[in-house]
Amino acid sequence: MDLGALLDLADKYVQELPPLVSTPQEPRGEQIAAYIDHTLLKPEATAEQVKSLCQEARQHRFAAVCVNPVYLPLARGLLESSGVKLCAVVGFPLGASMATQKAFEALACLEAGATEIDMVMAIGALKGEAYGQVLNDIQGVVQVAHNQGAIVKVILETAALTLREKVIACLLSKEAGADFVKTSTGFGAGGATVEDVALMARVVAGALKVKAAGGIRSYSDALGMIRAGAARIGTSSGVRILQEALA
Repeated sequence: MDLGALLDLADKYVQELPPLVSTPQEPRGEQIAAYIDHTLLKPEATAEQVKSLCQEARQHRFAAVCVNPVYLPLARGLLESSGVKLCAVVGFPLGASMATQKAFEALACLEAGATEIDMVMAIGALKGEAYGQVLNDIQGVVQVAHNQGAIVKVILETAALTLREKVIACLLSKEAGADFVKTSTGFGAGGATVEDVALMARVVAGALKVKAAGGIRSYSDALGMIRAGAARIGTSSGVRILQEALA
């Protein structure tokens, strides 16, 4: 799809969104673990904290562990043969790196053991209507990741975007071949909302999945996001969420 057609579609969706492709099935009890990306991205995170994160993920069989790239070698060893996926962030948290830098960083992360990449899109370029730049930025990471059998989640930072910008960001991510769109870094002005997850799920219409992240701290929070269409939950509160689900 050329950019003109994509923008026309975005304007159509701003007026009337397509319906949700399917009604999500709610997880019960321990099933919630398969939705959780157990996350530690604070700049002050230590190796000991990453070890605890990985041990919890192994114990509870979370979907993935998400860490900053510097901790990939450590996490890779700790998660070996566990079935827990290893996710790294790229262009994090601002999305303001050059596209070539993001692609290089993604490749380095994959070589260090990552099987999933959560990249921050070029937020300023999107708001400046440099849509070709945004598309190329995502495509560069997607190509590197897909060549190595990894998946890409594009972080939109929804709290910084207008409704139209959210729609365009989802359509650009879809056009670039990404696997997920993700709400937030957790470092922005706001985190995931049910409304944004529902919007994103309807725009991508099953072609991509949706990851909700930012401020999700309870089982009730997580269920709300899943009901709205989220297939993954990025949170540092995975153990608490699971405990509440089992209570």
